[in-house]
Amino acid sequence: MDSLKRIDLLRDWLSKKLEINFSISAASSDASFRRYFRVRTIEDSFIVMDAPPQNESIEAFLKISQILNSINVNVPDIYEEDEALGFILMQDFGSDTYLDVLNDDNQQRLYSDSIGSLIQMQKLVKKDLCHSYTQRILFDEMSLFIEWYLKKYKKIELTYKENEMLLACFETISKKVLSQERFFVHRDYHSRNLMNQKSNNPGILDFQDALVGPVTYDLVSLLKDAYIEWDEEIVLDHVVRYWEKAKINNLITNLEFSTFYKDFECMGIQRHLKILGIFARLSIRDNKNQYLESIPLVEKYLMDA
Repeated sequence: MDSLKRIDLLRDWLSKKLEINFSISAASSDASFRRYFRVRTIEDSFIVMDAPPQNESIEAFLKISQILNSINVNVPDIYEEDEALGFILMQDFGSDTYLDVLNDDNQQRLYSDSIGSLIQMQKLVKKDLCHSYTQRILFDEMSLFIEWYLKKYKKIELTYKENEMLLACFETISKKVLSQERFFVHRDYHSRNLMNQKSNNPGILDFQDALVGPVTYDLVSLLKDAYIEWDEEIVLDHVVRYWEKAKINNLITNLEFSTFYKDFECMGIQRHLKILGIFARLSIRDNKNQYLESIPLVEKYLMDA
């Protein structure tokens, strides 16, 4: 079904659910087939997710939403849902993403809030509620780097030996990061998915791909963010603060900070490789070229790590 027909379907669905006049405008899209619209009535504002069922299921979003809501992590309240059509009507957290508002003056407070929510998710989400981040998933994510970034984006043809060396590296990295403690992983815990809120900050979005995996994964997403860069001392400061809170909450045991930071950097290598592959694929396959402007920063992270 084309996007115009989806909009007509959405308008029809909303008119039945809201039963009052409303206006609808684009709110955002993401790296998947999902789109988001802002729906306004005279008194209220809502967000509606449009996830075409032939491409995306809303089942995982609804499941994880329920889990996070139950531990008082700030995710949008859900008012109406239709799995067959792929629509969810939910709370509007406003337009202020972390990316929009972060600056030198507020970064300490905003990152402290998001680390607090991260600790809460890791501590309180039961590990049997989500699927596991397996070695195969970690390995396959890094393989996107070869297929989409090196071969298709950079037009680099690897020799057989180079390819085998890279695959051996991927094997080592995936084993190393899986030796970390394992907890709930949001998987996209960064400045575009965190909304600045007056209370219970941040509002957390885009959690439907959550798994149980390495303890450092979401911390890397947050502090080695593909969309915003901080000086190393700021990153280090926040990693130390996370490490201290994680130890107090018994999420990590008997781990010196230097060892933890190496784990953080190793997890970073896996994620940077994956992100470079995904951003190249989004441009080449899906014609979403806006992600290309973030590639130089992710390349820098990878080379530094």
